[in-house]
Amino acid sequence: MRTRATILATAVATATALALSGCAAGGASASGDSADGSVTLTFLTFETPNLTAKYWDDSIARISAKVPGVKIKKLVSPNADYTGYAKQLLASGQLPDLMIAVTPTDFVKAGALAPFSDDQLSGFVDPMAGAINGKSYQLPWNTQAIPQVYYNKDDFAKAGIANPPTTWAEFLADCAKLKAAGITPIEIGGGGTDTWADQYPLIAAVSTDLVSANPSFEADLVAGKASFTDPRFVAAAQKVADLASNGYLDKAGLSRSYDNTEQAFRDNKAAMYPMGSWFPSSADNKPPSFPVGVFSWPSDSGKALMPVVTGGGMEVSAKTKDIASAQKWALAFCTDKDNLDALAKADGEFMTVKGYTPPTTLGPVYQAGYDLYHQARTTNATVNAFASGDTLPSGVVDAMQKALVDLINGGTSPAQFARTLQDSLRKNTGG
Repeated sequence: MRTRATILATAVATATALALSGCAAGGASASGDSADGSVTLTFLTFETPNLTAKYWDDSIARISAKVPGVKIKKLVSPNADYTGYAKQLLASGQLPDLMIAVTPTDFVKAGALAPFSDDQLSGFVDPMAGAINGKSYQLPWNTQAIPQVYYNKDDFAKAGIANPPTTWAEFLADCAKLKAAGITPIEIGGGGTDTWADQYPLIAAVSTDLVSANPSFEADLVAGKASFTDPRFVAAAQKVADLASNGYLDKAGLSRSYDNTEQAFRDNKAAMYPMGSWFPSSADNKPPSFPVGVFSWPSDSGKALMPVVTGGGMEVSAKTKDIASAQKWALAFCTDKDNLDALAKADGEFMTVKGYTPPTTLGPVYQAGYDLYHQARTTNATVNAFASGDTLPSGVVDAMQKALVDLINGGTSPAQFARTLQDSLRKNTGG
């Protein structure tokens, strides 16, 4: 959830008037004492095709029944950039008491969030994931793999590919076999406002080839200690350019929305679909006409690596009237097994609460992806997914998504692409 919030962020729609008028999309904080002695807290959510109004209503009702004395007023972001929307509410003095999946950095800088204690975080697998200055302001209740590679098993069989590739050389060879069999190898997206959907091959290559060797690469970029012109970054961009120039990417996807990109894979317009680990919620709930497999983006050496981001949970306003009650409700929401099961089913999340095991009924695509994640975690083979967290300025990520179109279409070289991003970094950091 947290990661897709970052990825889906676009220019914030002009919806402040609606939000501040007290309509369903927002409204002034309802924090306060009721006549019966309970406290009412506002909770900012968002809705997607996977996370519907019913999902949120059921989850809220479930926890409210378990935490007496707390009543919840649900607010819903009116647009996909719910972090941007929360910033609007912060600026107007109406920050909700509770938020979920909102990227926390700017709110922490403003002193707007209350940190969780070590004791409160002890039940999570990675308690300090996403910590800022040694404190955690967002409950780290789920992990997303960004991306995994989903593939059409029938297409692989038709092209004579017995097993998924494990090395980059094998991956290229398999792409060539697919193309020779008349099958476009890789589906991508990026049309309209969904420019973020074009970035997964690059995220995978940079995470696997560079971030695995230098986990602080993004922080070093922001601090001026690293550059996008790093030869390893340029080499990763070259991999994407090579996939495009060899005809292995479905360039028509650059004009497709996210939903239409997913449908293109379902319609067998390409054999592979690099996408976040939320895709199984679609593939298992409405299976396509072909069996779907999953593998990790191959590395040069063949070592299995998985780009991930952990976080996504609840945050509590530092100005809520009852921080203790708000944090109690937040912890209950993010550790309740029924809630964890519901999110794993609805959005394909890998839940990172100690002792949690997902139901075996979630479907074969989810289970295959989860098994890969679990194996990567137990072998210390997870890496930070590049450009998928809260480290790079959003303007740089936006610039990357737009510049990728020229890279894929051959209008710019990998070296020029890297310089474009470095120029954007300077503008967005004042460097």
